Amino acid sequence: MRLVKRYFALLLGGSLAIVSVAGFLFAQVEQGSYTPAKLGQLEQPAPAALTDDSVYQVSAYPQYSPELAEGEGRAETASFCSLCHSTRYITMQPPLPPATWEAEVTKMRKTLGAPIPDASAALIIKYLQTHYTPDTRKQ
Repeated sequence: MRLVKRYFALLLGGSLAIVSVAGFLFAQVEQGSYTPAKLGQLEQPAPAALTDDSVYQVSAYPQYSPELAEGEGRAETASFCSLCHSTRYITMQPPLPPATWEAEVTKMRKTLGAPIPDASAALIIKYLQTHYTPDTRKQ
């Protein structure tokens, strides 16, 4: 009988130890410093302080596409090239040699699938070679 009492005491003591350890662990999870949540809001850093001795400038961004140079083929160039991109892509290119303009138009048609008829492609190439090469580009 004493053995049963000792076994029961060990079992009860072990159970109490497990419960107290579990309670301690649970208490550690529940403890803490919780701040109220601001649901739906992101914390933003404070803006940089502006000083009187600094210079802050932003240049104006042009809201228009630069005009293409006047000449034969301008209308075809503007209409066919602007199907896929702005004419700004033409005006912002460095002056390219005539062979490069021909290669570019061929690439647009053959590789990228621009729907430019042969006659219009010839006019576009001639126009670009006339106005946008190192020798003919007006700054």
